[in-house]
Amino acid sequence: MLLRFEGEIWFWRGPAPFHFVSVPTAEAAAIAEVAPAVTYGWGMIPAAVTIGDTRVTTSLWPKDGAYVVPIKKALQDAEHLGVGDTVTVELAIDA
Repeated sequence: MLLRFEGEIWFWRGPAPFHFVSVPTAEAAAIAEVAPAVTYGWGMIPAAVTIGDTRVTTSLWPKDGAYVVPIKKALQDAEHLGVGDTVTVELAIDA
């Protein structure tokens, strides 16, 4: 499964700080359809994420009936990204 969408990077302070992009409703519904076949537990979905010229592996997190994409520090640094930046996200999920 290959999905492409735009979203804004936001910050969650939590016990460990994370940066995320929320997956839009239509794309989240498509992910939910394959989730039972690909999750490794707790609703986490392994995926490859590409922004710009940089590709990293991560896991999508379930949140409020949808999913969020963690924006790893290596991706932030390579693409010079920060909170509030709008990015085009390409997700590859091996379904």
